[in-house]
Amino acid sequence: MRTHHRLLFHHLRRRRTSKPYTSAAHLAAPFSFPSSPAAASSSSSGLRELDLLHAGELAPTPRLYHSIITACAQSKNLAGARAIHAHLSRSRLAGDAFLLNSLIHMYCKCGTVSDARHVFDGIPSQDVVSWTYLITGYVQNDMPAESLGLLPDMLRARFKPSGFTFTSLLKAAGTCGGHGIGEQMHALAVKYNWDEDVYVGSALLDMYARCQQMDMAIRVFDRLDSRNEVSWNALIAGFARKGDGETTLMKFAEMQRNGFGATHFTYSSVFSALARIGALEQGRWVHAHMIKSGQKLSAFVGNTMLGMYAKSGSMVDARKVFDRMDQRDLVTWNTMLTAFAQYGLGKEAVAHFEEIRKCGIQLNHITFLSVLTACSHGGLVKEGKHYFDMMKDYNVQPEIDHYVSFVDLLGRAGLLKEALIFVFKMPMEPTAAVWGALLGACRMHKNAKIGQYAADHVFELDPDDTGPPVLLYNIYASTGQWNDAARVRKMMKATGVKKEPACSWVEIENSVHMFVADDNTHPKTEEIYRMWEEINMRIREAGYVPNTDHVLLHINEQERETKLQYHSEKIALAFALINMPAGAMIRIMKNIRICGDCHSAFKYVSKVFKREIVVRDTNRFHHFSNGSCSCGDYW
Repeated sequence: MRTHHRLLFHHLRRRRTSKPYTSAAHLAAPFSFPSSPAAASSSSSGLRELDLLHAGELAPTPRLYHSIITACAQSKNLAGARAIHAHLSRSRLAGDAFLLNSLIHMYCKCGTVSDARHVFDGIPSQDVVSWTYLITGYVQNDMPAESLGLLPDMLRARFKPSGFTFTSLLKAAGTCGGHGIGEQMHALAVKYNWDEDVYVGSALLDMYARCQQMDMAIRVFDRLDSRNEVSWNALIAGFARKGDGETTLMKFAEMQRNGFGATHFTYSSVFSALARIGALEQGRWVHAHMIKSGQKLSAFVGNTMLGMYAKSGSMVDARKVFDRMDQRDLVTWNTMLTAFAQYGLGKEAVAHFEEIRKCGIQLNHITFLSVLTACSHGGLVKEGKHYFDMMKDYNVQPEIDHYVSFVDLLGRAGLLKEALIFVFKMPMEPTAAVWGALLGACRMHKNAKIGQYAADHVFELDPDDTGPPVLLYNIYASTGQWNDAARVRKMMKATGVKKEPACSWVEIENSVHMFVADDNTHPKTEEIYRMWEEINMRIREAGYVPNTDHVLLHINEQERETKLQYHSEKIALAFALINMPAGAMIRIMKNIRICGDCHSAFKYVSKVFKREIVVRDTNRFHHFSNGSCSCGDYW
């Protein structure tokens, strides 16, 4: 072990020679502290040892004080911490460097870094432990900039950072997200020969991963002489945060092959990555692996697993995970509530929300945002208004996202004038997102007047957003105002705005097949098109009529109908029907909102072909079954 580690452990573990305790019981009995300031003032419930010290019944030794301080740090009781500090400052050990460092650590654990800094500034001769405790304390209390700000002072005082110092500094650099800061920390770690230490190395690659520099993270990982679960987890978490589900899964498998068992941190990262890409089958495999490894379903892993199933199109599995979780926290309830919202299950979301309230859990801004979204997607205007007003009862101040959701609630219901008045009355300046929600509602209800007004505000507030010009064009095109549509198109061309190409993909036997409109690049293109022609014929016989209003081009009716036939989601559906066994559920992903005509066609396909179809688009899930959709055609 390096000298720096030995020095730090020496400071953490050293014991001063002193008089023994008056009773052997005090050596073995653990100290406990109350959880409230009121209780802390009672000498019979946690601070009794201080009373005994004051009365001379216990010998004031560094070991005794350190044990009391440690217990207080674990309980995070601020009143008790200040009582201990006051008592120590009046004792003969008031200047003990070891105990003063322990006070810094204690105050940081109690969440009062200002008190810790006061102790630090009062130490006559600070050492590397003093600096490390304060640097770590700032990081633990979400003050990374202050943590990094201490480093120059530490170096000027001629102290060399230890391995523990570097792990905290690198965490702070990763939180700040600045490439330059992280690279400077890396250079300093190399200078002091800490870069290949497994713990510092793990912190280094985690820092690079958080800064979205995965190439550097891999280089750091490859240079580590020895690796452990921490370094593997940092690498896997980095790919998960990047949204690279395929590489995350590959590294997960590689971790197993190298003899390292997955931890709950590993599984949480993998489930998060798979949720991003909606990889249900791989998610089920990882779930089975977790069960086989003997890992328990904790709230930490259960929350990400629940989210993975919900975002991968399996509400049944998501509900099973929720029901099997013994311990549910607010994140668990919010994740399930969000799932109901994404599927357009407004009534179920409202029932779930009321269940949360009955449990006595303190609701937060995410809870209200989720229930407002659910009400918006489910057309529950009355309930949405009720919950928006309820926020003040829970001391939750509406944020801009809540206002966006409320405008969306009114807009989807066709209450465009009421939504506009609501925007005017907002206590803050409406953002581009607020006007964008109103613009999207105008697209649904073909209101060009309010749509143009909303679009003008979006253009001013966020001129780089390519979505609003496309929406405005669609409004004019859908209402037959082709001159205005051409004007918008000309503006888009002049500013370089391009509509995002629609694409859909379907996963079959662990392979992802992607399609675009009128796609002819797939090896089975001819077979896919023949299949869609058969599908089209059979659903027409069942009553399907193509809705050419969704073709926003100035062409004749026959050309419009032809354009509808080979949208990307229809091609993906035809491919899935060819390659998936009878009765298997089909899950399709799309990068933009599902086409209205495709939505109608899919309802008929689910009935005629007796298939359940789940489509995940950019806004929500649509679960088609027996001729109907979970959204109730309100989307």
